[in-house]
Amino acid sequence: MKRKEYEKALEPLQVELNQVARWLEHTGKRLVVLFEGRDTAGKGGVINAIAETLNPRRTHVVALAKPSERELGQWYFQRYVPHLPAAGEITLFDRSWYNRAGVEKVMGYASPDQVKAFLRQVPVFEQMLVDDGILLLKYWLAVDQAQQEERFAERAKDPLKRWKLSPIDIKAREKYADYGRARDAMFKATHRPKAPWTVVDFNDQKRGRLTLIRHLLDQLPDHPVPRSRITLPPLGKKPGKERYTGPVKPIATAY
Repeated sequence: MKRKEYEKALEPLQVELNQVARWLEHTGKRLVVLFEGRDTAGKGGVINAIAETLNPRRTHVVALAKPSERELGQWYFQRYVPHLPAAGEITLFDRSWYNRAGVEKVMGYASPDQVKAFLRQVPVFEQMLVDDGILLLKYWLAVDQAQQEERFAERAKDPLKRWKLSPIDIKAREKYADYGRARDAMFKATHRPKAPWTVVDFNDQKRGRLTLIRHLLDQLPDHPVPRSRITLPPLGKKPGKERYTGPVKPIATAY
């Protein structure tokens, strides 16, 4: 999909996202969106497309690092709970508590008993969130291995993207089928009517972003909140210029 075509299609979706954000603020509703999928699937890109035009004070992107020693000794869900939204807010999880059923299981960071306990507990945990009024959406971004390999190679060559390529990502290349089996087991245990999974094809990331955002918008009530008109009165005088009378001055223009 060409960039101009993508941007033209994205703009009206972002307008709708802003309408949703105003509705959430007006009603005090809370929205949680989980983005899961294989490495390079495009989680960060779609999260950026959603969040870039929204109020950052009410839209929070959560991408947690590996747990600390203290967090390893906590209830598994404990470190995620503080990031849940308050009234009128949106939380977008770039990977979530489902790490335990994915990377932790496949890479051996969690024991079989821990994974089993997680799959038993997570439907209860999510039911509690939904029962408390949180709007919960869960997305799996799907990408074929050939496409994944192209993106790994691109990251390895691009100095601006190399930070995205970790030692775990390199090891994960050998476990594509294992991740698929872990995903299927996760879906079987956690795809519930009140907290269903939605799979989106992200082999074409631009089309995937548009498809996911359209689906997200369609899951939420269509209750537009009237926007008050803002009228800027005439300034009434000549526009002022920045002037500095003290010791601090702007640095020289570099370009």
